[in-house]
Amino acid sequence: MIGAIAIGLCAGIVAGLLGVGGGVLFVPGLVIFLGLGQHQAEATSLLAIVPVAIVGTFKQDGYGNVRRKDALLLGLLSIVGAAAGVALANTLSSAALRDGFALLMVFVAIQLVREAIGRPQAQEPPQTSP
Repeated sequence: MIGAIAIGLCAGIVAGLLGVGGGVLFVPGLVIFLGLGQHQAEATSLLAIVPVAIVGTFKQDGYGNVRRKDALLLGLLSIVGAAAGVALANTLSSAALRDGFALLMVFVAIQLVREAIGRPQAQEPPQTSP
């Protein structure tokens, strides 16, 4: 239970801070600390991310950061993608799914580092709460 609490709090903080769905922490945390299999961790993460996304979106909208038209389009298209992804995931072994998840995390990390190194930092004024 303590592991689940720690995973939830950490994933929520990371999701709110960095705008990620929390799955980057949920999935490994569920596998490593709670002993779930890769399929179970990914499925559990999908459900767990719903309240994170709702709260994060609500708070970001208060700051004027949500582009609703784009979010609606992404959300609608993601429904089809999620259904296809779940079907594909259930045809793969846990090892293949784990390795694919790891490769995705490595790819995203490399892209973020490349972007950070190649672009000068823009100075933005701090936002105040509404």
